[in-house]
Amino acid sequence: MSKRIQSFFQPIPKKPKVGTSSPDPSQPSDPLYIQQQHEQNQEEQQPPPTNHQTYPFPIPNLPPDLSKSLTTISTTLKAPKPITNHPHLDLLYFQPLLPPQTANALFHFLRNSLPFYKVQYTIHRGKTPTKITTPRFTTVFGVDATSIFTTDQEKTLHDAKTNTPIPPRTKYKHTPRPIPPCLTHLLQTIQTTTNTPPDYYNFILINYYATNTDSISYHSDDERFLGPNPSIASLSLGAKRDFLLKHKPGVEAGKPLKFPLASGDMVVMRGETQGNWLHSIPKRAGEGGGRINVTFRRALVPGGTENYYRYNVGDGGVWRWDEREGRMVSVDGEK
Repeated sequence: MSKRIQSFFQPIPKKPKVGTSSPDPSQPSDPLYIQQQHEQNQEEQQPPPTNHQTYPFPIPNLPPDLSKSLTTISTTLKAPKPITNHPHLDLLYFQPLLPPQTANALFHFLRNSLPFYKVQYTIHRGKTPTKITTPRFTTVFGVDATSIFTTDQEKTLHDAKTNTPIPPRTKYKHTPRPIPPCLTHLLQTIQTTTNTPPDYYNFILINYYATNTDSISYHSDDERFLGPNPSIASLSLGAKRDFLLKHKPGVEAGKPLKFPLASGDMVVMRGETQGNWLHSIPKRAGEGGGRINVTFRRALVPGGTENYYRYNVGDGGVWRWDEREGRMVSVDGEK
């Protein structure tokens, strides 16, 4: 470290004559040297990855530059556009929430850092069982309002009322996982920019759409475990995809609404929206890069925890982004 400091106080070299060799890369004026020093300083400042018994592998913390960018978002943020000009519709449209450079960095960080799952489950159409494979990668963190994770390093699961530990496999069939610090920082940014109480969102659900054929069909997040008139914030990162909304049957609301969500855009669905509208991310023609959708939501009772982990983690293997291959690969050797 002392040598590095001394290098900044070396005498300024004389201007080289034409035809002499390139500048010494050890000098601070050299771009390569400056970049190397920046990367080394980033590594020195980077907190160690977060480990927990429920994580399949340690999850990295946000790089300092990205963390700082998220902290200062509110200072330059434009007011969101309220959309309430249709029956029972109440949206806030941030276009964008995150500037392009921050959104791009966050997209690559989350895709590289989080465990993902390709969940399979069985539904029954009449008497015929049908096996469904979710047409996207998913992951989820959090627990419903009846439980909490301790704030110490162990992050032990406790009952919210009695503050007593919850033994494994007693209250929940699917083991809840604490929200890692990299997502907690993002959650705090969302809470600040949407004026949401700090204890409202207790779940973060993430979808990764690897290609344009990955999708999610029309549905509404109107389950009872969400409570009346729930608020759900949905942040888009990566490739632009259309977000469609249509009113549930029974009310004539015209053609579906279409929002071409770009990287950094966010839609907050609130009020009567979930109870009366359906939304989807349809397949689209052509090739396109990956897209990540981060949703912030609340579950009130254990049924919400079971639902989120059943359909977003499930019992299958873990997948992780491989930068060399440019795709998700199975940590467990699945195909």
